[in-house]
Amino acid sequence: MTLPLFPIGEDPGPSFARLLVGLGPAPSPLPQGAHQLLPEASRGLRGVVHGTTIAAVRFSGGTVVAGDRRATEGHSIAHRGIEKVFPADRHSAVAIAGSAGPAIEMVRLFQTQLEHYEKVEGTPLSLEGKANQLAQMVRANLGLAMQGLAVVPLFAGYDLGQRTGRIFSFDLAGGRYEEIEFHATGSGGRDAKNTIKLGYDPEMSERRAVELVVRALYEAADEDSATGGPDPLRGIYPVVAVVDESGYRRLGDDFLAEAFAAVLEAGRRPPSIERGAAAARHDTGGSARP
Repeated sequence: MTLPLFPIGEDPGPSFARLLVGLGPAPSPLPQGAHQLLPEASRGLRGVVHGTTIAAVRFSGGTVVAGDRRATEGHSIAHRGIEKVFPADRHSAVAIAGSAGPAIEMVRLFQTQLEHYEKVEGTPLSLEGKANQLAQMVRANLGLAMQGLAVVPLFAGYDLGQRTGRIFSFDLAGGRYEEIEFHATGSGGRDAKNTIKLGYDPEMSERRAVELVVRALYEAADEDSATGGPDPLRGIYPVVAVVDESGYRRLGDDFLAEAFAAVLEAGRRPPSIERGAAAARHDTGGSARP
């Protein structure tokens, strides 16, 4: 197979999406009014599988990205073990919420785009450039999003230039926003974000960040029926990945089982209350008293 040749001025360069357009296999958007021809199920009411809660937390050495494993179809559980956190490349991760089909395809195209850029340019794209690329893909999906097939990703990674972790969130129109400390989205995103807010410390260790995001997903699952909690009977736990200077690393289920056990043992008290109780015991020299 020979490499395609393009006339001067039409070379797609490092853009894999433009390469697809030039070669012809890129899918065309639905024509105007096509949503009226789609069955009721495909307009986001029933029949479309949706992913739910995802979260990212920045710690002193990088970022932690996590997502629960439940996918819903209306009011039914469509899948108990779907994965919503993926490596984008060696030093970044992308998590998905929204319509599962378009979201997973977007992640695959995003991964290929980053690999294509690195092969053409001979150097990886900057972390901010990766976020911009993903924003363009979200914006390109706006037509389908208006028909109920929305995709809301969360992008995080380790910036080799700034030597720190960074988190980016997006809206349906492709707006890109950098989150300084943490972010959560999806149906249980509010509960997860509130839990993280209570226990967040910018100087916390990797283990503390993992424990915090695990607690956040547990609290989200406790309040939101579309968010799946830990399932020891089936051996299903959320996907949790760490992105630091060494690269992307997914944590094993054995470690997550221990982390969730610690959450249950703590009695589901918010981290700030636990720290306050510990401080009170220290100040009084014994047990905390009201």
